[in-house]
Amino acid sequence: MPKGYVILTEAVHDEAGMQEYGKASAGALREHGAKVLAVAPSDDIEVLEGTWHGTRTVVLEFASVEAAQTWYRSDAYQAAAKVRMAAADCNAVILPGFEFPGR
Repeated sequence: MPKGYVILTEAVHDEAGMQEYGKASAGALREHGAKVLAVAPSDDIEVLEGTWHGTRTVVLEFASVEAAQTWYRSDAYQAAAKVRMAAADCNAVILPGFEFPGR
């Protein structure tokens, strides 16, 4: 079963609100086994093609897509997500990891 990944792009307009979100979301991330792979401000991102949304990008890894979905839909995370959505304009996706055929 491939891992699940969550990618968020955030156009932050309330840094204090995002700090509150970080505290509010930490428990749900731990509870659902998330691994934070990257948190990068836009200055650290090299856009190779097209345009990229936001001032910060976050990449999370979960044991599976189902684990990522369960985390995102959990009551604990949804409470934190409201804080994030008030502090930033966000895009978020869940996608499966890639496994080479035959491995």
